[in-house]
Amino acid sequence: MSTDTETVVRAAYRAAEGSVLDVQGFRDLFTEDGVFNNVVAGESYRGEHLGDQVAFMGALAPDIHRELHRFHVTGNVAAVELTIQGTFTGPFETPVGTIRPTGAKLDIPTADFWYVENGRIKEFNCYVGLSAMLAQLGVQPDFASAVAPS
Repeated sequence: MSTDTETVVRAAYRAAEGSVLDVQGFRDLFTEDGVFNNVVAGESYRGEHLGDQVAFMGALAPDIHRELHRFHVTGNVAAVELTIQGTFTGPFETPVGTIRPTGAKLDIPTADFWYVENGRIKEFNCYVGLSAMLAQLGVQPDFASAVAPS
């Protein structure tokens, strides 16, 4: 395996593509103590769970694709501006029930920061545009429930 930061990160994106969806291959790119932080959702994945979000997104949109718009590498750090694209054909489990698939096209703005050590991913911080994603899934904010009666 190449130790080049860009090569390692691009391999991770490739493993997470709907046409490939190699969850184990994605996990194998991380160091033993590596971490995947879904920063906006406040979730972190380690060990056998490193591929959980990849599998979740693959089930949500089996044709998932990450369109990489800007890719910057400085030493062992890669900063990537991208959109996560696909068709909402899989269920979306929530704490209050399942959002049924609508066939909506997803185009979710995202920023990713990758930290590579000795040819493996030590840390991956994903900042997905959650409000844009939810809107594209048909989930609208409930402002009324957040406003106290006057």
